[in-house]
Amino acid sequence: MTADFLIVGGGIAGISAAARLSHLGAVTLVEAEGHLAYHASGRSAALYEPNYGPAPVANLSRASEGHLREEGGGVLSKRGLLLVAGQYERSAFDADRRSMAMDDMSLVEARGLVPILDPAAVAFTAFGDHAWDIDTDRLIQNFARAARANKARIVTGRRVTAIARADGRWHVEAGGAIYAARFIVNAAGAWADEVARMAGVRPIGLAPLRRSMARIAAPGRRDVAAWPMIFGTGESWYAKPDAGALIVSSAEEAPSHPHDAWADDMVLAEGLARYEAHVTEPVTRPIATWAGLRTFAPDRVLVIGRDSSQPDFLWLAGQGGYGFQTAPAASRLLADLVAGRSPEIDAAIIETLSPKRFS
Repeated sequence: MTADFLIVGGGIAGISAAARLSHLGAVTLVEAEGHLAYHASGRSAALYEPNYGPAPVANLSRASEGHLREEGGGVLSKRGLLLVAGQYERSAFDADRRSMAMDDMSLVEARGLVPILDPAAVAFTAFGDHAWDIDTDRLIQNFARAARANKARIVTGRRVTAIARADGRWHVEAGGAIYAARFIVNAAGAWADEVARMAGVRPIGLAPLRRSMARIAAPGRRDVAAWPMIFGTGESWYAKPDAGALIVSSAEEAPSHPHDAWADDMVLAEGLARYEAHVTEPVTRPIATWAGLRTFAPDRVLVIGRDSSQPDFLWLAGQGGYGFQTAPAASRLLADLVAGRSPEIDAAIIETLSPKRFS
């Protein structure tokens, strides 16, 4: 089984890369789980907020907006973002408001959007109308459809167990089969450093961080569909409408190892308490709980491009919490670099994304 590109990982990074690279040659994508987007991509809060993250990340997010808004009919729907803070959180509130380009809003106006905000607990509020929900399943399927239309082969349920290089090609063992390719694309998320080690490539130092989430019933049986996403100051918690309910998270970043993550009950309880301290409706019992791993490079910026010591080993990793909102531009940049085209992304930004910064 020979291809030009062998992509390891079937999350949003891998499947978007498959769609882009399928225009340049034969693509095989190998995913360890039984279906695409099982781990981090399947557990995302799914928000497009173009000011979120370090400057290189925000640059990729803004470069992705056209695709997210238009391709395949678009995958964005209006959400909005509401920042709330207590009486003694003014300085942190101001810093958050500036970094996310939000406007001050009166508490009366904020309660018009989210009527359960507690006026005894919430002193400051700000709003941004530049936050949008992402239909993550539709985005995944759009990229998968584009990849398959160009004859890309997508294989699920086969975990990579060995990688060797011989005769100018990579030979990858996964699920008892051997795949050969000129290029490996390392889009393995939390497992990306493990894939590098198997290939004899120096790991970057990627850090998987667990985040726990709970779905709770709509407070007071209200219709929450039009509510904005709500952030506590310093991203100490958030709440987001989801399918008639609310997702609530403590927004923790607990160091982890690559695995099928599960929620930490104590952390969830803390997150729910932080949320509950700002609202008038009590939390009874979660409908469901889960966790995901957000994997960051040491500088919390994505890693995109050829490895500094092995140019046929391509990185598309370190998405952290920005995977969906950066995927269109990140995958296009990878394809541009491979094809030798002039990327739309500024050269200085490309340098900050390159794996060479860790060499």
